[in-house]
Amino acid sequence: MIKVVCGIIYKDEKIFICRRKPSKSLGGFWEFPGGKIEHDETHEGSLTRELMEELEMEVEIQEFYDSSKYNYDQFSIELIAYICTYKSWNQNLTDHDKFEWVDPDKLLDWKLAPADVPLAKKIKEGKRH
Repeated sequence: MIKVVCGIIYKDEKIFICRRKPSKSLGGFWEFPGGKIEHDETHEGSLTRELMEELEMEVEIQEFYDSSKYNYDQFSIELIAYICTYKSWNQNLTDHDKFEWVDPDKLLDWKLAPADVPLAKKIKEGKRH
């Protein structure tokens, strides 16, 4: 089970999602950005590092939101989500080729990675936790 942390990043009541490059695993799927938690990291520390490495984005982590587990063909992940507030971004994309700011009730209109879908459903239902 791979532990992955992601940010549900809010700005002006919209949520940031990005699309994985075709060359990456799950290429073409949209996701809440984040990445693998390293052995000696806290969840918050990992999220801060991953957002800086992949996007050069700075956020304020507000609180734990929820987690979801998904079994892909070659691996299983636990996706651990945190509510974040956008602070700044240089519009850098390393692992992604597109981004969007999406209304929370429209998240399920996007081709989300399977592990992200349960989180998007909960957000659409308006549940904070």
